[in-house]
Amino acid sequence: MSAASSTNRPARADAIPIRLVAPAPAVVGAGEPAVAGLVPFSSVDWPGRLSAVLFIGGCPWRCRYCHNPHLQTRHAAYRWAELYGWLESRRGLLDAVVFSGGEPLSESRLPELMAAVKSLGFQVGLHSAGIYPGRLATVLPLLDWVGLDIKARADGYDALTGRSRSYWPAAVSLEMLLASDCAFECRTTWDPEWLSETELLELARELAERGVRHYAVQARRSSPGAVPAACLSDDTLDLLREWFDGFDYR
Repeated sequence: MSAASSTNRPARADAIPIRLVAPAPAVVGAGEPAVAGLVPFSSVDWPGRLSAVLFIGGCPWRCRYCHNPHLQTRHAAYRWAELYGWLESRRGLLDAVVFSGGEPLSESRLPELMAAVKSLGFQVGLHSAGIYPGRLATVLPLLDWVGLDIKARADGYDALTGRSRSYWPAAVSLEMLLASDCAFECRTTWDPEWLSETELLELARELAERGVRHYAVQARRSSPGAVPAACLSDDTLDLLREWFDGFDYR
């Protein structure tokens, strides 16, 4: 049996029972995909969809504001067969599965995982910074929606990501999405410490002129639920709503 088919379904129909309760983190053996986190139910990770979110451990960038630093190092905390069995029990209850991170494209088995999810009838979403455009091209036919992080204008990327030439892959990934039929939004995490409102507007106008139709600005928070570090002005918000078919301020 190929690796892909063994990922899509356990070898025997009764090998892994359908789970009604979400799997708990466990000690995971070598060779498992790096699924390091799970949110069983989310209404915010894909706008308009009820989703389960699978977080992939591993990311080569070191963004100064990263809200998931525990996912920067590759590791696995869930057994895929157990997750698959639980997802089977969610059919008819959830619309989609979103792969997030970390950087989910860092997982070499991601095409297999997405194909397995698709075989259960779920839509498939992806959160990505566009770090691996070649891998994005591979999974793009499996995707129904992408949330693409655009962190700054080109000259500000490396200072945020801690890596050199980091704008290039993000730009290639954006062009790929613009040329595809896949629904997507671009989103930017904003704090005036690294991006003034004027610079944010310059970035947003550039994205709109390139053809991006859906854009979101995420105010940086020190922790989930915390008060944002700063708030955009009404004038800035009015312009952003004018430039995009869909704009969300989170």
